[in-house]
Amino acid sequence: MSKRNIVHVEIPAENLEKAGEFYGELFGWNIKQVPEMDDYLMWVAGDDSGGGFMPVSSEYPAGQVLVYIASDDIEEDLEKVMELGGKIVREKTEIPGMGWYGVFEDPTGNVLALYTDLKG
Repeated sequence: MSKRNIVHVEIPAENLEKAGEFYGELFGWNIKQVPEMDDYLMWVAGDDSGGGFMPVSSEYPAGQVLVYIASDDIEEDLEKVMELGGKIVREKTEIPGMGWYGVFEDPTGNVLALYTDLKG
């Protein structure tokens, strides 16, 4: 079983470049473009934690920061979400060359994500 660590944090942004500049200057985060992913910037903090900036959309509105938690079995975790009264927002989905993720809503309405690395 994974330690259930937070492994990634996504921040919606109206303008990815400006968001990267803002957070890079504010916190000293390393900002980089991911060639395989249009409209997405990655950030890495000094402790090697990281995340990304994605465009604001109906699925990812401003103000809804998405926290990814490590999962050994996304499908099993999503099934348990349903059993516990939550709902699935996005089924297990591949991120080519990186891993898989799934998104759920808890019974209160908070939206979180699960992530499994290709190596894990």
